[in-house]
Amino acid sequence: MERLLSNIKISVPEKIYVKDPESSELGKRMVKHSIILIDEIGFEGFTFKKLGDRIDSNESSIYRYFESKHMLLLYLTSWYWSWIEYQLVIETHNLTSAEKLRNAIRIVTRSVQEDTSFSHIDEVILHRIIVNENSKSFLTKEVDNENQEGYFVVYKRIIHRLRDMILEVNPEYPYPSSLASTIIEASLHQHFLKDHFVSITDCGNTVTPTDFLMNLVLNTITS
Repeated sequence: MERLLSNIKISVPEKIYVKDPESSELGKRMVKHSIILIDEIGFEGFTFKKLGDRIDSNESSIYRYFESKHMLLLYLTSWYWSWIEYQLVIETHNLTSAEKLRNAIRIVTRSVQEDTSFSHIDEVILHRIIVNENSKSFLTKEVDNENQEGYFVVYKRIIHRLRDMILEVNPEYPYPSSLASTIIEASLHQHFLKDHFVSITDCGNTVTPTDFLMNLVLNTITS
């Protein structure tokens, strides 16, 4: 996996950024430290001024890459889902339908390990941001326009992949898209609950979100 990803550039929809942060060392530092800073203070408290102070750069230089902090969050979430998609493609290749679905559920619901292929991005920290902040990228008044612009294309593509895998296992299952999107969102929700509201989830030290969702999905589509 590490070897295969070493020469791959994670693709993010171009309309999200003004200038590709992957194209310069400043851009990569910007992404690296925005992840660390958002994890430390939350997205609400995050500003380009604070990021500029962190990386010793003018606030105006950050605007050369992103129009707003919302667009930066869209970039981070899109990068994460694109990274997950590469894992889905590679780790489900040449498997039977049932094995493919099980592996896909593991990939999109498991706790994240650091991927050394991308030295400027700490995927473990980024996963925490996705758990805590992902919904803020689309729960906005502009969501319909941004959807038309293709900002969420990677996120939707992963759900479509899961939907197709569900239908491979059970072509008669009537709600494949709803179940696929539930896998993604329920995983993030359960990861959040096990860290913050332990009394209302069974997930924790012994039961993982993967265990719960594997049981839910397989029982649902084979019953």
